Amino acid sequence: MRLIEASVILPCRNEDQNIIRTLEMLKRINNLSFETIVVVDSKEDSTIKAIKLLKIRLPKLKVLVQPYGAGAANAIRYGIERSNSDCVVVMMADGSDDTRSIIDLVNLVNRGVVVACASRYMSGGMQIGGPKFKKFLSKTAGKILYMFAGVRTHDPTNSFKAYSKQFINKVGIQSNSGFEIGIELVAKAHRYRLPIAEIPTIWLDRTVGKSNFILTKLIPKYFVWFRYCFKPKKHIGALQ
Repeated sequence: MRLIEASVILPCRNEDQNIIRTLEMLKRINNLSFETIVVVDSKEDSTIKAIKLLKIRLPKLKVLVQPYGAGAANAIRYGIERSNSDCVVVMMADGSDDTRSIIDLVNLVNRGVVVACASRYMSGGMQIGGPKFKKFLSKTAGKILYMFAGVRTHDPTNSFKAYSKQFINKVGIQSNSGFEIGIELVAKAHRYRLPIAEIPTIWLDRTVGKSNFILTKLIPKYFVWFRYCFKPKKHIGALQ
């Protein structure tokens, strides 16, 4: 049986309490040949020390310190640039994402989808825990974009997605701060009439540690790409 290939990217900031469990969950995935790329902002990040103590070694594990400046978007962009697969999966290191969904996400990209989304808000999906106001905003934004802009996912703001690397290289990444990078790439795929698909996922809020997500700081950045979804559509050939 030929193994499916992918690069799994984990942006981290002091995730020493969660990274080991997340890597162990990745270790259990069958039928997937993948590299795991952990990206941090500095050499002092506690995630690095935790990984050095890891007893169960993943065969293709990289730990990278990104030079672009602090922020999840910069970490994700750097990880994508250093990846070796045509399909890249972005997920959180805090254990909130279901690693069993990775196979289905990668299969969608291999079938021609440029953005495959793990959706908390479609039928069969669920979000357990987390700030209620944050959930309200992301769910409402997804519903508006799905119903009125025709975006083909109920959960454009979720960071747990698989992407065609060729697509990313074509459209580029403009985000340089937080997790708005997820909705940016959905918005670009939508505007350029490229296929987006979704599968249901169950998201569980982290059990230890504190989230680095600062809602008030990131709302304006998300809104830029929310509005972008309503712009006139173009053909991918229009990209320079």
